[in-house]
Order: sequence, then structure tokens, then C-alpha cells
Amino acid sequence: MAIVKSKLLKKLSKNYPNFLKKDLEKLINIILNEIKQTLKRGERVELRGFGIFSTNIQKARISRNPK
Repeated sequence: MAIVKSKLLKKLSKNYPNFLKKDLEKLINIILNEIKQTLKRGERVELRGFGIFSTNIQKARISRNPK
């Protein structure tokens, strides 16, 4: 399941009408940037009740074009 940032913002603003949209957008950007920076450092990110994000390096493989 994929979700777009704009849909996430709409859903959050619907669930939390007391917050301004620009504040919710800043919050989303801060959270996503922290996740990106953590993954760049090679660490894993665990969001309880949602999932775990981690990076995995795969070795290069030799393949052929069947054409």
C-alpha cells in the first residue's frame, strides 16, 4: 500500500482539525527527513505498529538479454 504525502496531509488535517495544515506539513517533512537521514547512516528505522525500514546492499549479478 502506497500513500502520497498530500493524502497523508489531508487525512491528518481531517483527524486533527485544531492543527494548521502548514504545521502538519512541517511535521510530516521533519519525520520523513529524519527517516531518510537515519537510512543514509545505515541504521534501521522501526515504527511500532507500522513497519521497519532498513537498507540492504545487493551484490551485482551478471545477466543476459535473451534477445
